[in-house]
Formats: sequence, C-alpha cells, structure tokens
Amino acid sequence: MQTITLGAVDITRVVEWHAPVAPTSAVFPGATAEMWRANESWLAPDFWRPDTDDLVAVAQTWVLRSEGRTILVDTGIGNDKTLSDMPAWSGLRTDFLGRLEAVGVRPEDVDVVVNTHVHADHVGWNTRLRDGAWVPTFPNATYLIAKADYDYWHPSNTRPKVGSLGGVPLEGDRATMFRESVEPVHLAGQAVLWEGGHTIDGNLSLEPAPGHTPGSAVLRLASGSDRALFIGDLVHSPLQFVEPDCDTCLSEDQAAATRSRRRVLEWAADTRSLVFPAHLPGHGGAEVRRDGSRFAIERWAAFDRVA
Repeated sequence: MQTITLGAVDITRVVEWHAPVAPTSAVFPGATAEMWRANESWLAPDFWRPDTDDLVAVAQTWVLRSEGRTILVDTGIGNDKTLSDMPAWSGLRTDFLGRLEAVGVRPEDVDVVVNTHVHADHVGWNTRLRDGAWVPTFPNATYLIAKADYDYWHPSNTRPKVGSLGGVPLEGDRATMFRESVEPVHLAGQAVLWEGGHTIDGNLSLEPAPGHTPGSAVLRLASGSDRALFIGDLVHSPLQFVEPDCDTCLSEDQAAATRSRRRVLEWAADTRSLVFPAHLPGHGGAEVRRDGSRFAIERWAAFDRVA
C-alpha cells in the first residue's frame, strides 16, 4: 500500500533512497548497546542491523492531497548535489521524479513544499540542474521554510555549527547546500519564510519544534477524527519512542531536541496521532501510547514495509 487516507487527506509515501547509514554507536552516543539489544526483536532488520550495528534509514517524501492541493513534505537528497560530509549522497542520481510521476504527481502539479528543516537530505529536490543552473524543481509551488533555519544556514551567519558523526565534525559545505537547494527558491520568489507557526489549510498546520535545527518544525494533520504528525528528524529510529531522551549526534541543540521530541510524542499519545518521522523504513510511522515516562508502539502505520 502506497497511499492511506486520514480524514479528507490522502497520504502517499515516495522513497528516494534506502540503505544502512552508520553504526548506531556513532549516531546515538547516548544510547547503550543494552538498549538496542533489549529491543532487537522489533528493531531488526527494518531499522537496525545487529551484525554490523548499522542504523537503517530512508530518504522519503510524503505527498499529501488536501483541499484540492498537492503538498510535499520534505524533498530528500536530490540529484547532483555537493555533499562532502556524506559521500554516499554526493552526486547521487535517482529516478525520484519518475517515482513521483508514478503516483500521479508531476513537478508542475505541486502546490506547496514543506521543508521540516534545512538539512541537505530534506531540501535536495527543492531544486534541480537546468543548463548548469539550480532552478526550483516545482515551478508552481510555494516553499515553506522556517525563517530561523533560513537565517541559521545562510552563509552570512558565521556562528559555528555543531554536530559530528563518530567524533568527525559534520560541517560539510553548508554554503554550497544553501546555494544549491535553498537560495534558488528564495530568489525565484517562491519561498515563504514563516515564524511562530503557519496554517496551510483547514487540515494542515506547521508549528516550531526546535533543537535538531533552530527552525525544525512539525506538520500537524487534523481532519475529521484523524490525527497525524510529520515530525522530520525529531526521531531517527523508533528506539527513540521507547528511549525518548536519546538524541542523535546530528542535532544542533540536543537538549532542545529532546524537549521537543517529548512534547510532540506526549501530544501524539494523548490524541492517538500517527507519527511519521522523515527517515523510518519499515511501515514509515506508528501510533504511540504512554508507557510510564516513555512511549510504546500501539500500532504501525498501514503502509507496506520498506525493508
């Protein structure tokens, strides 16, 4: 199943990339080996490879059809991008646009693009190369980007950026990422830099969830009696449902990211909302319930497994 319906909103999952990423000991410095082993029965093999200790992840886009419009939530890695800190993604070429077309979405059909935050693997297909220049991939779309992230990653901001993988700083060429994937949509007049919150339509709204990046956001879906949250990188592994205080090395502010994650998961549990992180393979998302100070998985989303 590629598409599910919540209330009056159709949700389609389009996967761009799927592979092991890095050892969990590097990605989750605060998580112990015992935490992974205690949950191996359901984390492996979709989310974790015990034999190599690798985290398994996807880059994917959620296609929402709401009130007659087509909305993309995150745009993945993109083709031909310069990503020196992630060699597996640098210069990547996939048939992502063909996969979108296979579910009935051409670039000109997209009305709204939501970037849950500005990291290279969430803004990549914002743009594509045309005659040597980066141009908006979706020519008729409004791109919703948190102003806090736009300002933070803008090359004029010289504040040091944190984040490392196994002790190796993940600085990369942030100015290049901004130039390739963010600045072109702004210069084209297609970007809306929102602050404080943003209403997309009667079913969908954005709210801040800072920490992973200063402008990290959650997209709330509320339609009829159905609820869902598209939470970007607040969760990289479902281990964080049961160990919500474990953050990754990839956050700009780990303490703030943990506070945002707890707040969002508490709301999800209390409202029986489906939770869709950006990078989960398997069924892509889950409904969670409270389990003391932690959370447990009540049920997986109805999408077919990506394994």
